Amino acid sequence: MAGAREVKEVEEVKEVKDQRHRNAPVKTYSDLLVYKQAYRLTLRVSAFSRTMPREEQFELGRQLRRSSRSVGANRRHLIIAAGEVAETKYWLELAADEGFVARTTAESLVREYSKLGFMIHNLWKEWRKL
Repeated sequence: MAGAREVKEVEEVKEVKDQRHRNAPVKTYSDLLVYKQAYRLTLRVSAFSRTMPREEQFELGRQLRRSSRSVGANRRHLIIAAGEVAETKYWLELAADEGFVARTTAESLVREYSKLGFMIHNLWKEWRKL
């Protein structure tokens, strides 16, 4: 499973670097790389939360899944989406600190959400110029 995920991430990087694709018009929100990244991370967080102890899947895991899902769902409200990124990072760090999940996996997701937050911030800055 990890190998398939790495291949998909490499393909996404190639997609970003492909100049022809970057100059294509954005027709829907799902054409935005930031949306694709948010969606991919939501799926990873959902799977990650299922590794928590059963009682935490309904408490901490539910909060984690909710905030993660809200990032992509608030695609038209970038400030709210950025806040959801920060909240998701908080829940990930808390889950690791409380020993409910593997710290290395949580830290990897926190780094990915930090990148996503940066992407959202840059998109917001560009949209403000319009």
